[in-house]
Amino acid sequence: MSAVLDTCRRAAAVKHTIGALRTTEKNRVLLAIADALEAHREDIKAANALDIAAGRENGLNEGLIDRLTLDDSRIDGVADGCRAVAALPDPVGEVSEMKLTPNGLKIGKKRVPMGVIGIIYESRPNVTVDAAALCFKAGSACVLRGGKEAYRSNRCLMDIMRGAVESCGLPADCLNLIDDLTHEGANEMMRANGLIDVLIPRGGAGLIRAVVSSATVPVIETGTGNCHIYVDASADLDMALEILNNAKCQRVSVCNAAESLLVHSSVAEKFLPIAQRRLNESHVILHGCPRTCAILPDILPATEEDYGKEYLDYEMSVKIVDSLDEAIEHINRYNTGHSEAIVTHDYFAAQKFLDLVDAAAVYVNASTRFTDGGEFGFGAEIGISTQKLHARGPMGLRELTTNKYIIYGEGQIR
Repeated sequence: MSAVLDTCRRAAAVKHTIGALRTTEKNRVLLAIADALEAHREDIKAANALDIAAGRENGLNEGLIDRLTLDDSRIDGVADGCRAVAALPDPVGEVSEMKLTPNGLKIGKKRVPMGVIGIIYESRPNVTVDAAALCFKAGSACVLRGGKEAYRSNRCLMDIMRGAVESCGLPADCLNLIDDLTHEGANEMMRANGLIDVLIPRGGAGLIRAVVSSATVPVIETGTGNCHIYVDASADLDMALEILNNAKCQRVSVCNAAESLLVHSSVAEKFLPIAQRRLNESHVILHGCPRTCAILPDILPATEEDYGKEYLDYEMSVKIVDSLDEAIEHINRYNTGHSEAIVTHDYFAAQKFLDLVDAAAVYVNASTRFTDGGEFGFGAEIGISTQKLHARGPMGLRELTTNKYIIYGEGQIR
């Protein structure tokens, strides 16, 4: 048996142990993990520094370096994330929809663990902790496979967490990291039927396509984020400017950052120059349609590829539209089903945008940066699901469990 399948087998061997834990026991482990991460912060930063140095040598852009970085603040953040997950209500064991049938059967739904959750992700090492904490609180073992760019950081974080689990008297194999980062290793994980119960890819479009097309185990698809800000004819332009700047520049390397700007033609000549000046403060490169280029002659012309691109960098496509309908049509053609925003004072335009834009999260007069499990009150998240089955939007603790029917009878036969 390969090392990958052996790791999956060991996770499967302990899944019932985790699934049977009481909430207080799970919370005790999560708090121990948080304390251990803080106690070993210098080890984490040393491992992370090696990853950052290697990333720069290999030409990673600054947006990806930012995603890779673990400083004191982010280590505090991941530790606090574990404590936040411990504080969340435990969905496991929750019974709902209990009803009495005409023949006297009592039928209800009970929320139960998935079993073994596999997650394949790229260069954000904080995901290692977030994913492990959420899977554990959801009563499941986890098998994680991060990107090669963050391997040293991920291994250090996992070793610390496994030590904390063992210190609480539980098997370390509750939490697992795949060391084989080859394509074949990934393929083995994607085809570990009978060992992994569900697989979640989290990363760029290429990774997600590869997992969806190759996996034989069930997949929950988390999506890339080509998110749009649409400035409507009735928009408060000062508000629009702040929302745009936040959505694009607050953190460019995340999937809920805005990548595309649409502006109604009636406000384009006024709004676009001030938007360019504000975005220039962060050195954002703009790619505009011909009408945008006529107003902002020093920007780059937009291509078809630009309209559908998740830049994850200080770049943005811009297009002028003549109507709300045109904006909605453009968004639904090029978006990735993640997060979309309209800035408007027109109630009916807002409602139409909410109704017709096909995305997991749709905003009126707010930044797309809020599409996040923590901001939605879920604690840490596993990713943003852009599919429509099982889960959609930020995937928190509840979305990492499943249901089974429970039936009480008194001797009924059919």
